[in-house]
Amino acid sequence: MLHELLVSLLGYTGDLIIDDTKSSTFKLASDISFIEPSERDIIEKTITLGFYYRELDRFATKSRNLSWIRHGNESVASEENKERQSVYRRAIANGIVEVLSVYRSAVLHMEQKLLADPLPILATITQSLNKFFVLMPPLYELILEIERDGICGGKLLNLLHKRCHCGVPELQTCIQRLLWHGHQVMYNQLASWMVYGILHDQYAEFFICEQERNSERDSSETNIAEKLARISVNDGSLSDWHSGFHISLDMLPEYIPMQVAESILFAGKAIRVLRNPSSAFRSVDSSSDQARHKKLMGDELLPQSEADKIELMLRNLKESSEFHKRSFESAVDSVRAIAASHLWQLVVVRADLNGHLKAIKDYFLLAKGDFFQSFLEESRQLMRLPPRQSTAEADLMVPFRLAVTKTINDDDKYFSRVTLRMPGIGTKVKSSKVVVSKSKLADGDSSLLSDTSLDMSLDGWDGIALEYSVDWPLQLFFTQDVLSRYRRVFQYLLRLKRTQMELEKSWESVMQQDHSKFSKRHTDRVNGSTSHQTRQCFRPMWRVREHMAFLIRNLQFYIQVDVIESQWNVLQTHIEESRDFAELVDFHQEYLSALISQSFLDIGSVSRILDGIMKLCLQFCWKIENQETNASTKELEHITEEFNKKSNSLYTILRSSRLAGSQRAPFLRRFLLRLNFNSYFEQTAQGVMNVVRPRPTIPPLQR
Repeated sequence: MLHELLVSLLGYTGDLIIDDTKSSTFKLASDISFIEPSERDIIEKTITLGFYYRELDRFATKSRNLSWIRHGNESVASEENKERQSVYRRAIANGIVEVLSVYRSAVLHMEQKLLADPLPILATITQSLNKFFVLMPPLYELILEIERDGICGGKLLNLLHKRCHCGVPELQTCIQRLLWHGHQVMYNQLASWMVYGILHDQYAEFFICEQERNSERDSSETNIAEKLARISVNDGSLSDWHSGFHISLDMLPEYIPMQVAESILFAGKAIRVLRNPSSAFRSVDSSSDQARHKKLMGDELLPQSEADKIELMLRNLKESSEFHKRSFESAVDSVRAIAASHLWQLVVVRADLNGHLKAIKDYFLLAKGDFFQSFLEESRQLMRLPPRQSTAEADLMVPFRLAVTKTINDDDKYFSRVTLRMPGIGTKVKSSKVVVSKSKLADGDSSLLSDTSLDMSLDGWDGIALEYSVDWPLQLFFTQDVLSRYRRVFQYLLRLKRTQMELEKSWESVMQQDHSKFSKRHTDRVNGSTSHQTRQCFRPMWRVREHMAFLIRNLQFYIQVDVIESQWNVLQTHIEESRDFAELVDFHQEYLSALISQSFLDIGSVSRILDGIMKLCLQFCWKIENQETNASTKELEHITEEFNKKSNSLYTILRSSRLAGSQRAPFLRRFLLRLNFNSYFEQTAQGVMNVVRPRPTIPPLQR
């Protein structure tokens, strides 16, 4: 009977102790009559430990089974067995094996003790195995929940972390040991990810996972910018950086904050980029007088000493007997700082980020005003007609190249990256591949202005856009979303500059005509009187033009000086002070957001009014320049009335407390002060809002 009891404690049943499958436990055979009821209760309570031992041993054996490695390709059944594997379960099974080993040693020691005692008693058994009555039932419940719910990976760590919070010291120590085994796997995966940039996650159990590139996602990406991005990004590390990896919330342990997980994701992606530089990348070494280019290897971007430092920090965490949240977060922050610093060194110093930012400011934010002034002057006659469907971009390249010849120096190494485009009309044409002689336009090549399409609107030229070609690793910084936001600002600024130029040119053109007529008729008093009367009739019209020019000039000055230059200075300060790539990306995003918000591009009502004002200004200019042929007084009066309404509405909206009193546009008050320096806008706005007054009419045009 004694040996039967000892054997049952190791999971083996016989004639006296049987396996009760209905109750999921071991029991004494019912036909045993020589045991007292009190002894039966003690024995049945004790042999339940044998049942728990058998089940725990079965779970451990199953979870640690590696036979599928040898036979995984031989049958479908083996492949299914492989899918059920879990590295984290295997680690927990190793911890359970440790507990079972201690249990077996206790049973062996108890057997030796019983054999040495001439009168063995049950109290010896219960006393020797007393602590296992506390450990084995919760462990059995644990494996049941794991198998029932298919728990693995980070979910398993979560479960163990919750079970650690109990009031039984022995059980808490045991669960902490199991959690330690699980953390060993996590630290190995962290080391692979944060030291080498390799995601080692065979069964999708790590909280950093690779993005699935399914066909639905690929088919939905029809945007032109995204297609161009996929073509231009020829390095795998770039696609990995933008969309290759993400955080799996299901596998993220609850005791690891989301911010820490994001730091781990960033650090791994940064290490991945640093260890896999593009073969075409050449670093700019600014230490010499003349920048010299050299090919870099991964070891130069991330020195081995830094990788060893990261590995040492993770090894110290791994060797700790307990998980300390503060130590873990501190180590992750240190690794992230190392990765961010070296990525900053790569992008800002080696790839000359500031030079490219300056180039984008020059061309996308119109800082090279002389170039765009020349371009708009050369293309002025072309833009008077609708763009042709097939050759709009090629037509634009003629004035574009002329402006380049006049204003762009040969040593401008960034201009070759700029491309002129007309989205939705033609395919893009590289500026560097178009060569036009100055004599072509001077000779009056009218073919560029003929064959216009009546279906195209005169505002079709508003779609003029620029593209900027960026190489590795600048694509980490200048994403397609960033470049699209720059294009949006560029189109707005170019329309504004074109409007301002047309208002100036219209005055210049009409004054030249007037002076030419006056010089021919200065001897004829009658004609001179008629010319003087004509100028008097057009004075109200010139006042309207001056109001338009006043508004456009002040708006342009506000955006270029108060918004762009001030925000540029803030960004430059951040670039000089920061040594963290992620911080720099955030600062640049704030810079772009400030440009858009302070230029009112994100306020639909204001941007629509501004677009309407610019269109009215252009229509007004075209009308008055053609005053001798087809100008209509009613049309000019209508344009004047609409301009007054829109300009007063614009002033009313901008001076509202929601905008003028907020921090989104800190220099808006200056702009309003310039507009309303003599209270004209305020008075006219109040008049429009409160009083219906007769507007001054433009006299009929003298033919």
